[in-house]
Amino acid sequence: MLQKSKNAGPLAGVRVLEFGQIAAGPFAGSLLADLGADVVKVENPSGGDGMRGWPPLTPNESGEVYSENFASLNRNKRSITVDLKNEQELARLAGLVARSDVLIENFRAGVMERLGLGYDAMACRNPRLVYCSITGYGQTGPYAQKGAFDVTVQAMSGLMSVTGEEGRPPVKCGVPVGDFCAGLYAAYIIAAALSQAKETGRGAYIDCSMLGSLLGVAALQTSEYFGTGGGGRKLASAHPRNAPYQAFRASDDYFVIAAGNNALWCQVAEAVGLPELAEDERFATQPLRARNQEELAHLLEERFASRTARAWLEEMDRRGVPCSPINGYADIIDDPHVAEMGLVRQLKLANGVETRTTAFPMKMSGYEFEIRQPPPLLGEHSQEVFEEWLADTERAAVAPPAIQDNS
Repeated sequence: MLQKSKNAGPLAGVRVLEFGQIAAGPFAGSLLADLGADVVKVENPSGGDGMRGWPPLTPNESGEVYSENFASLNRNKRSITVDLKNEQELARLAGLVARSDVLIENFRAGVMERLGLGYDAMACRNPRLVYCSITGYGQTGPYAQKGAFDVTVQAMSGLMSVTGEEGRPPVKCGVPVGDFCAGLYAAYIIAAALSQAKETGRGAYIDCSMLGSLLGVAALQTSEYFGTGGGGRKLASAHPRNAPYQAFRASDDYFVIAAGNNALWCQVAEAVGLPELAEDERFATQPLRARNQEELAHLLEERFASRTARAWLEEMDRRGVPCSPINGYADIIDDPHVAEMGLVRQLKLANGVETRTTAFPMKMSGYEFEIRQPPPLLGEHSQEVFEEWLADTERAAVAPPAIQDNS
């Protein structure tokens, strides 16, 4: 049974069916679940979501393992199993869709239609349904049937053309931004469509692509192309329109500064003992510094090599210059500021092992995030979900006809 909370979220009472695999669909579902929606994950009986097998696989005392990768995207959800090749189970599943507010799926284009669960068929039964399909390249066009994973869409979108170092092999972003940006866009549009459905009684079909999502968040890079005809270039940690704005090597380690305006640049020049650079004709304005940033970086790095990264960070903090160490996740997860923000919480895996997870990262007045439901075992909630969502219709189907009294 879904745990009730006194701290109901803004999406409490919203029913979501998630046909999600790996990352994009499950992340969209997790965002809705963290805000209070009842998210039911539909999985196949033979293994379920492929991410269930992704390490780290943490064992309990009996040796039963559970994926912490899977847990990170599937807390606050329930799981049911349905054999999509079984017509009777499919028909019963369609009954759940008729009782849903939202359906999320990230199969290849056309799969749900072939199963009889496409938007047109389901909207006839449930006009208020908000139906979101997440794919690599969208439902139409030359690439609609093309397979997609995060790295292939990063490459296709242009993102990898401006990531890494000039003259070096292509690199992807270390975080799967194709999957997670698509999940963010999906959850955002779903929330808007739910508001529309409440007002009009009509849901919507949402065609959410990973490619479109990455082009959407590349607004600065695409606008540079529209304005100049150039698509940008690889600058490692540097910025095409700002300098000094990158990682620099100190005597012992790298650190980052971002002197994004003239006042901050003057502080950096003074900090390294070269105040005259602020008036140098090569570096006097932000566009000039960006144009001559390699020459500027060389001058600064000669000075930065004289002290440790910690010393420079303290100096830049004292002067109000935005700066940071190059943290690993071990550093930032245990950072006192992250603790103050409440971004790390305890999580019990479905096999009983205690671990940690990141919290829903934003705050909202009147609601505080909590883990209401641990990540589920495969099919753990099949019986209870069908009983809860379909109890009245299934009782009506088996109830004997009323006896008419004609006396």
